[in-house]
This record gives sequence, C-alpha cells and structure tokens, in this order.
Amino acid sequence: MTGPAESPTLFDDPEPGLEPSELTERLRLVVGYDGAPYRGFAANAGVPTVGGTLAEALRKVLGHPVELVVAGRTDAGVHARANVVHVDTRPGADLVRLQRSLNRLLRPTIAVTDVSVAPPGFDARHAAGSRTYRYTVLNRSVPDPLLAATSWHVEEPLDLAGMRLGCDPLIGEHDFASFCRRPKRPDGEEASLVRRVVAADWTEADEGVLWFEITASAFCHQMVRSVVGTLVDVGLGRLHAGDMMAIVRAADRHAAGRLAPPQGLVLWSVAYG
Repeated sequence: MTGPAESPTLFDDPEPGLEPSELTERLRLVVGYDGAPYRGFAANAGVPTVGGTLAEALRKVLGHPVELVVAGRTDAGVHARANVVHVDTRPGADLVRLQRSLNRLLRPTIAVTDVSVAPPGFDARHAAGSRTYRYTVLNRSVPDPLLAATSWHVEEPLDLAGMRLGCDPLIGEHDFASFCRRPKRPDGEEASLVRRVVAADWTEADEGVLWFEITASAFCHQMVRSVVGTLVDVGLGRLHAGDMMAIVRAADRHAAGRLAPPQGLVLWSVAYG
C-alpha cells in the first residue's frame, strides 16, 4: 500500500500572480550540471539553457514564476560542479522536499546539490568574492572515451613546466581584452575587461590528465578558454612562456592563441565572504 501522492507544488495554494513584495524569503541553491545539452546558462527563448530549465522546474515546484540570479553565467557546452543561484519565494518552503522535487524534474543533466535560506542581503552574483574554474586537458597519444565529454584531447606532448611558467603574468589585476570577447553595452560605452586573478596553475592529476585551475574576482566572456588555448600553444612550443606578459599587455584578442573547446571547462566553485 502506498501513501498519498505528493502535491506537484510545495504550497497548497499556488499563486502564479504573486507580487514581488510577497516573495520575502530568498533561497540559495548550489547547482551542478552537464553543459553539453544546453546553450549556456542564461535563459534564451527557443533554445535549451540551464537557467531556463531550472527556472521552469522551480516554477512548477514553487507554484509561481521565478527570477534567477546566478554567480556564473557559463557559456554553451561548459559544465558546473557548484554554481550558485538565488531565487525569491514565499516563506515556509520545505527545503528537503524542494530539493528532491527539483532533482526529479532536472535529472540527469542538472542536479541541485544544496538548498538553504540565504542570509539577509545575499546576492548570488554580487556577493561572490571569487570564482574558480577548472579545465581538463587529456595529453595522451590515445583518446579516452570516458573523458571525451569533459576534456580536450591534445595528442602532441606538452611542456607542463612552460605552461606553468606562463601562468605567472596572469596573476594580479589586468585588462584581459586579449582573452575576452568584448560585450556590447546598451549605452554604447566600451565595457571594462579589467579582472583580478588571484591564482592560476597547472597540475598533473593523473598520467596525461592535466588540470588548469584559475581563481578570479570575476571572468569575462570566453576568458578561461582563451587563456587555456594560449597556454596549450606555449606547451606545444608555438609560443614561449615569456610571450604571455606581452600578450596580456597588448589588450588585443588577436594577440592571444586559439580558443579551447568548451567541454573541458567546469565552473568548480564560488566563494563568498
């Protein structure tokens, strides 16, 4: 004998017309996802996105439309281990049931790994002190089918020491225009691409499995993939580690190397406080 079926929403009286003033409790969600099936995080009519899919699941479970604010707006094909989102709703939601219901709707490509009531003044995007991305390069002559969806296979041997040395000029506050696509602002002004990088390095996690990790206050569009592509060119001998400082100072996208493919990139963590 089975118990009564759960209501499709957390509240017995879903109200799609709720005023923003009635949504007085802010929830903090930690979200992981396989970015391959999605055209990035930001909602985009007519194409599947992580944010659009998550917002629709939240609407079904909470019983009202939601506006998502996210720490990292990842690009098409990019994954996340622990992106952070906040959403406003009515007080009193059963958070355990909310998480369970969302994961039933979102699996297998999206998972809500934690839900909590956010502290006063919390903003998933603006309160974030730093974000860390990890990029995986498979540097072996033979591909690995089990890593194909989450790494960039580079067959030629890479000079790991040179790639690590090439990270040094990235540390600090710089204009990263050489590594970013400059966004168009509604007011016509040129957007700043100055960012503060606090850590960047390569490690060999396993034989031929290389991880590049970079932590910064924020990132601009395609920054990490452009940095990885340029450092891989250093590893291949197409560039020298000593060229990196000049590339950063050039503030010209044409000065840097190629763009690494998206599947190797993961938004690894977001730090607050």
